Amino acid sequence: MRMSELFGRTLRDAPADIETEGHKLLLRAGFVRRLSSGIFSYLPLAKRSLEKTKSIMREEMEAVGGQEIEMPVVHPADMWKRSGRYDLVGPELARLSDRREREMVLAMTHEEVVAELAAGEVESHRQLPRLVYQIQTKFRDDPRPRAGLVRAREFTMKDAYSLDRDEAGLDRRYRALHEAYFRVFERCGLPTVSVGADVGVMGGSESHEFMYMSGIGEDTIIVCPECGYTANRQIAAFRKPAAEPEEPKPLEKVSTPGADTIESLAKFMDIPASKTAKSMFMVAGERLVVAVLRGDMSLNETKLANALGTAELRPAREDEITTAGAVPGYGSPIGTAGATVVVDDAVPTSPNLVAGANEEGFHLSNANLGRDFEAGIIADIALAERGAACIRCGSPVEAERGVEVGNIFKLGVKYSEALGASFLDEDGGRKPIVMGSYGIGVGRLLACVAEKHRDENGLMWPMSVAPYHVHLVSLGDTVEEAERLCRELESAGVEVLHDDRDERLGVKFKDADLIGVPVRVAITPRSLKNGGVEVKLRRKKESEVVPRENVRRVVEEKIEESKREL
Repeated sequence: MRMSELFGRTLRDAPADIETEGHKLLLRAGFVRRLSSGIFSYLPLAKRSLEKTKSIMREEMEAVGGQEIEMPVVHPADMWKRSGRYDLVGPELARLSDRREREMVLAMTHEEVVAELAAGEVESHRQLPRLVYQIQTKFRDDPRPRAGLVRAREFTMKDAYSLDRDEAGLDRRYRALHEAYFRVFERCGLPTVSVGADVGVMGGSESHEFMYMSGIGEDTIIVCPECGYTANRQIAAFRKPAAEPEEPKPLEKVSTPGADTIESLAKFMDIPASKTAKSMFMVAGERLVVAVLRGDMSLNETKLANALGTAELRPAREDEITTAGAVPGYGSPIGTAGATVVVDDAVPTSPNLVAGANEEGFHLSNANLGRDFEAGIIADIALAERGAACIRCGSPVEAERGVEVGNIFKLGVKYSEALGASFLDEDGGRKPIVMGSYGIGVGRLLACVAEKHRDENGLMWPMSVAPYHVHLVSLGDTVEEAERLCRELESAGVEVLHDDRDERLGVKFKDADLIGVPVRVAITPRSLKNGGVEVKLRRKKESEVVPRENVRRVVEEKIEESKREL
């Protein structure tokens, strides 16, 4: 490809509001262009890298028995209603009506469609197990698209779905896909870690996320440096400091003027925060919820939502709190009417806590669960934070940022039962198909590779996903010789981007660094005078002059060297 004919151009600067360096370089190097918030066009350079990424995914999916299919992006809303997700998913699910006023949705994912396909295609246990996958456009109306392709509204996903006879079969397939995903990311040059994750609106019994650890990520990952425990903070457990055992003391009302936070209360009472009870008022659907924790811990809203079995959770408004007889800043379940009380599992063993009296300026000393208030649910609802004791070994954990590039789920029979996907077993009985779901964000993966492989001058693509193997630079009278070299390399299977533009050599070298093709080959009057052609790896500072007759061999060696590094 000649750069004089390439659609797209490099930019000296990127818009000021760009949040990440990787996205800035993708814009400047002419890979992507923003159409609207969270919606992007992929120019030829990006398209080539994306296709290579997809090829890696296809190879790894087929290596574990996957068969590629393609499913519609527009779904009848009815199947989403049958699975229960139509009302469970919020505005992120784009809803529309066709000309006959039939309700439709734009697909975020395809569990319902796969289940319906299986209902029609699978009849006997002899047709199981099966694994199908697709690489397709999705739409999620994210309220906060950010960081370019990292969090887009329209995106490409490789989503796979397993169909098994039983949980044992799902376990085997889950492990196989877990390993296949690591191979995909390794081949793309992106280091990842697997962490336990919340199943969310997907449902099921287990989930793992594949995280690229980076400060650009929005997820917080709890990591134990000692034993290797890792989990998304949404579900991470930790060892909670035990309270000193005490006999229950009489409940006592005390004046605490201005002590409307845990910090101010602990200071006023001259007690540690662990001796206070923190009450958080939330609303789940239409239910008022009082979440009670010790004051030295923070609420994990994901854990609370899971304990309640809801996907709809928000902070309560002041009027909703006062209607229940509680007082903001001085609230507790003691005296609160009509609320579901969810108590963290550290509270039952923490006696004589100071809790709100539901009266302005007053608290209650020596509040005890079971005597002074009751719990509708007792569960772990506390947020794991840096320095907490590891749930496995007790060592202090770290909290790191990460970007989720893949996610796998054990769905079980949630969708197959809802959509009627079943099979006849060996005994002639009908059983629901056991399903799994496995996704990789293709554009997000590309964005993370760009974030990982870059320097102050531009992108530095791994050979496996680089748009071209070689960036050929020619100058002045050397263009014809460069064209001959280009044909020679291409005949050997080398992909060449030839910068034949009428530009200064410095401009061409800057663009070569910006675009980040792994091998740069330059034919200039100076290089010919020095004995041949200049060959340089993008990731190295030094170059070498290679005799013209040896260029093809040296370039092929550089390409193989770069491939081996992955």
